[in-house]
Amino acid sequence: MTASVWRDRAASFGAVAVDYDAARPSYPDALFDEVERLSGRLLRGSVVLDVGAGTGIATRLLAGRGARVTAVEPSAGMAARLHAVSPGIPLVKASGDELPFHDATADLVTYAQAFHWTDPDRSIPEAIRVLRPGGALAVWRNDRDRRTPWAEAQLDRLMAGVSSLTGPSQGAGRTDIRRVGGLLAGYGLRVGTAEISWQREVPVDTALADLRSKSFIAVLSAAERESVLAAERAALLAEFPAGTLPESFVARLTVGVTEG
Repeated sequence: MTASVWRDRAASFGAVAVDYDAARPSYPDALFDEVERLSGRLLRGSVVLDVGAGTGIATRLLAGRGARVTAVEPSAGMAARLHAVSPGIPLVKASGDELPFHDATADLVTYAQAFHWTDPDRSIPEAIRVLRPGGALAVWRNDRDRRTPWAEAQLDRLMAGVSSLTGPSQGAGRTDIRRVGGLLAGYGLRVGTAEISWQREVPVDTALADLRSKSFIAVLSAAERESVLAAERAALLAEFPAGTLPESFVARLTVGVTEG
């Protein structure tokens, strides 16, 4: 994936913020238990910067655990949706590559489904700079569990039929959260990891809205996008005629703790 394509993908979310907020999967409670365990601190009362907050899916869960959380989001469209849904959450429009916060002011910096949109050579030092001694950088994402036959078949359809997914992906390496531990360790952080399997059941329309919110769909022309979604609707309803489907995920978490 070229740099220009990567920028186009990153900029595509504002236009699909409503679908993103309504249909993207949430995160299980066990994930936040693991954040506390691996960081060595309770979320309640902690000062948290949730970077790449999007529409606030993880931000609201952090606040619900008692964190004093500030959302950090560069996209105007995503930030507007976050503010509309959660007007009480402080919001700063910025990216993780250049955090507009003082040194040593946060207990925790979090990235939910967003770290791969940063430049790690900039975002990791920035996180370390704003963290207090003993603070932690927590990075996580939901990965679709493709071991179920229908999910594997869907991936095959999309890879074969979506133009934005064809060709080599030069940026694929930094989308793999399993590499994040090595990156954090390279900056002297103490690293821990966890994986949590979980599942939700959703209507076909929700699954399609989730798909519509993906950057590789959002960047398509209107005609191609609607063609892909119509074909996917037909395939899903053929597989699940009752109109609901199970979606399995693995929430993968990496936490790096600074020296105290």
